[in-house]
Amino acid sequence: MTNELDTLLTALYVLVDDHVVSPRVGRGRRPELTDSELITMAVAQVLQRYGSERRWIRHIHADPGWRVMFPAMLGQSGYHKRLKAAQPLLRKAILTVAACCPSWFDDLWITDATPVPCGMSRETVKRSDLAGHAGYGYCASHSRLYWGLKLYLVCAGDGMPIMWCLATPKLGEREVLEALLKDNQHLIRNGQTLLADKGFAGKAFKKLTETMGLHLLRPDRKDETYRNGNLGGVRQRIESVNQTLKGQLDLETHGGRTPHGVFTRVAQRLLAMATAIWHNWTTDQTSKRSLTAYDH
Repeated sequence: MTNELDTLLTALYVLVDDHVVSPRVGRGRRPELTDSELITMAVAQVLQRYGSERRWIRHIHADPGWRVMFPAMLGQSGYHKRLKAAQPLLRKAILTVAACCPSWFDDLWITDATPVPCGMSRETVKRSDLAGHAGYGYCASHSRLYWGLKLYLVCAGDGMPIMWCLATPKLGEREVLEALLKDNQHLIRNGQTLLADKGFAGKAFKKLTETMGLHLLRPDRKDETYRNGNLGGVRQRIESVNQTLKGQLDLETHGGRTPHGVFTRVAQRLLAMATAIWHNWTTDQTSKRSLTAYDH
């Protein structure tokens, strides 16, 4: 464990313990591993690139440095169950970390959808617990079909997640983003600019965003008169955010096999990226989305 990672995890634990986790009430024995420690451990797992929970638990048991940080350790089964039950805390932690960053007040938000593959074989598709939730979609960046879900992400310019959801690729992108914006309308500030892909064109969708106080900015389609151009330089930001999730946080190899499992693993990765961005702001790093200091 590096000093930078130790500092990040300590700061995250304090923030989560103070502002995310509520004190347990009622009867019953309190768990030895607190919810704050559980969330901190979940972020550490992703930053250290341990896709397997079993390998992660074995690593903590074998490393004295990790055992000092997490003295009350669970087995793989207990860790898995506690983590799935902590989904509301993971969602709340992402928003809490985001609200602590200067980028929370950015006037420009960017949005896009990226594939989250969940299976590679026909047998997996037929037998998976994700049947009815996942579906076949087309990944334009790799020019291939995939079976799984789609991650819809609205984030600040530095990549800080603001809103997100998972949906089947069979649904239209405008339909899903419309539902996501409506569900999180309390986060939208009047006059906010939302940079989207040209696939979010349409008078109805534009009217909806204007009703919410959003200014929709997107590249021009080929059959339209010139308005904004292709916006290539700005659109590249969301592509780099997706690349961070895939290349450095292993989004496409999440290992989830159930709806709750996939949701938890995606939330882990979004919280890990949000924590790194927040800590880089706090320590005045030049690259706010750099994970180099925390991934080894």
